[in-house]
Amino acid sequence: MAYSKKSYVEHVAVRVKDIHWHIRFFRDVLGQTMRQVDGPLDNPTQYWSLGGVQLMADPSFEGPEGRLAHLGIMVEDLEEALKEAAHFGVTEMPQGRNWLRLPDGLAVELMQASGNAVAEALAVNPRA
Repeated sequence: MAYSKKSYVEHVAVRVKDIHWHIRFFRDVLGQTMRQVDGPLDNPTQYWSLGGVQLMADPSFEGPEGRLAHLGIMVEDLEEALKEAAHFGVTEMPQGRNWLRLPDGLAVELMQASGNAVAEALAVNPRA
């Protein structure tokens, strides 16, 4: 049986070499202000914007900017989603049972939504 509830991408986590530049860009160009920060404000290790972007400081990374770290998916029923995911050959990651590594390497963080958060998020039609 397939997962019968709904879900949405709550955030996309991206590894960046210069977190300060990216914070300024998302704030000044796109109006995405801070929702949460990990570490001191003047030198954060992670930064979440109101708008669904999680920036993860990775100053030693020598590849192209914007390396995807994981997708954060908000679900209506975490237990049901985890039960269904088990049928797909996913691997639990060290961060916890709600962190799944898909067979192609993509990391997915499943999060339990509160109340009607998923339905409310999906009811927004940004193109209306």
